[in-house]
Amino acid sequence: MTDSNGAHEPHGATGHEAPTSTNNPNATTNGTSNMPGATGSLDPTLQAASTAATRNKPPVWAIILAVLAVLAVIIGSIAAIRTLTSSNDTPAGHKESNVTIGVKLAPTNLDIRNTAGSALDQVLIDNVYEGLLDRGADNGVQPGIAQSWDVSDDGKTYTFELADGMTFSNGDTLDSQDVVWSLNEAIKQGYHGSEFLSAVDTVTASDSSTVIITLKEPDADLLWNLTGRAGLIYDEEAEGSYDPKTQALGSGPFTVEQFTADDSITLKRNDEYWGKNKAKTEQITIKYFTDNNAAVNALKSGDVALLAPIMPNVMQTFADDPEHYDVQPGDDTDKYTLAMNNGDGHATNDKRVRQAIRYAIDHDELIAARGGVDLPLYGPIPELDPGYEDLSALYPHDVAKAKQLLAEAGYNEQHPLKLTLTYPNIYGSEIGDMLRSQLAQAGIDLDVQEVEFSTWLEQVYTNKQYDLSLVDHNESHDIGSWANPDYYFNYNNKQVQQLINDARTAPTEQESEAKLKQAARIISEDAAADWLFNYRVTTAMAKGVEGFPVNMNQSFMPLVDFTYTKQ
Repeated sequence: MTDSNGAHEPHGATGHEAPTSTNNPNATTNGTSNMPGATGSLDPTLQAASTAATRNKPPVWAIILAVLAVLAVIIGSIAAIRTLTSSNDTPAGHKESNVTIGVKLAPTNLDIRNTAGSALDQVLIDNVYEGLLDRGADNGVQPGIAQSWDVSDDGKTYTFELADGMTFSNGDTLDSQDVVWSLNEAIKQGYHGSEFLSAVDTVTASDSSTVIITLKEPDADLLWNLTGRAGLIYDEEAEGSYDPKTQALGSGPFTVEQFTADDSITLKRNDEYWGKNKAKTEQITIKYFTDNNAAVNALKSGDVALLAPIMPNVMQTFADDPEHYDVQPGDDTDKYTLAMNNGDGHATNDKRVRQAIRYAIDHDELIAARGGVDLPLYGPIPELDPGYEDLSALYPHDVAKAKQLLAEAGYNEQHPLKLTLTYPNIYGSEIGDMLRSQLAQAGIDLDVQEVEFSTWLEQVYTNKQYDLSLVDHNESHDIGSWANPDYYFNYNNKQVQQLINDARTAPTEQESEAKLKQAARIISEDAAADWLFNYRVTTAMAKGVEGFPVNMNQSFMPLVDFTYTKQ
């Protein structure tokens, strides 16, 4: 930032060259000696006034007026300097208009329709893009673009009434035609999230504010799914006029001011936002940190107002300073999943190998090393989701059992099982080191490779080139991934697929949950993966932060109510 010179130009208060003078104390002007007080003055205006007085000898009252005029200039200059200085440094007790916050998982681009990863959901949904329905802090469904809805008795027709006066950030009107086009286009193009619309038969509009969705069969999760990517509404008229990889055009309370891949995204308040709840902060920059030390230093120095999440190994640093920081754990659906490649040609295709890995892992030790905030999780459904069951009895920590299973699979000291664990470097090295150590006790030689998230997306998620992988699956209601044999798990179980499908079309919530519970138990018994723990996101905030969503902020991070008041 260029320093302001305030009211002072390079040559002094007046901005003009100072009158010529001499350092010779004996020099004279018109044969008259210079006044000692004038030549010693630091102000060129006083020097000029003194010289003129010597030449013309004006009356005393004229000299007094001149001096008063000069003093007025000096006082005005000082006042201007103070004003500029105070505008650059927000005083305590004043809400910041431009705030930076720190998070972890960075998006590689902004194309939320074609790019996987929860980083885009976190920053764009509810901030830039809005859905037909919205998701509350309790993980429940609430009004969004649709203010109300009705479901037919047979569960196959949904009628949505839209809000009035809606617009996109470019001023285009948002009405039922945009909703119909967005949902139909998602299905047609196969955008991310469109799999949750598989039961949809037709999407039509009866008028400009009414949308009707008919289903081929009942879908118990349809309303909830419409709070995520499946229900996002785009501007049909603007399609093709912007680059979705680097720009975003939605109807939300913010617009994307600037985006730097893997580094930061700046959201600017949409002053023309159609909704009643306008953004309370003018500009918010989301800065992404892969290095935990850099993140901690940024919060300590005031470069960011908060960190979400804060890693367990440094959490206590801020918890021990309650005068300056608030540290709050939040409930979430994050599942730290140790994926095992179930595909042909991989050692982990053998169920005995997968079971051995699960027995070898000490979940309590992992949780304790992270500060004891996280919750144990032994299956694919967390406590906040329907169908949860405590499955801890299936694979208790048992190194001897792990060794026995590996021996049955043909591995021993002379022929050890060698595997590679590939995971994004944003999760730090400690968890990889602990897994290497725990598996080594069972005779498994684990090569740990930390990679950039973009590399993980290509190598593991897309190309499925891995043995073991670790990633935080923070999506809620996502057990459907285990019914997809083409997902990167390479897990293909027909019974699980049928149960999950039956759960979706079940006539009652009780029947749906029972089938989900049954599917989750089979997946866990198969040792299709290991669920290391249910990650509880801990947020560290500087005093003065208000309105930041503590719960579920790795999936959705609505910032409309966020403010920061410097303390």
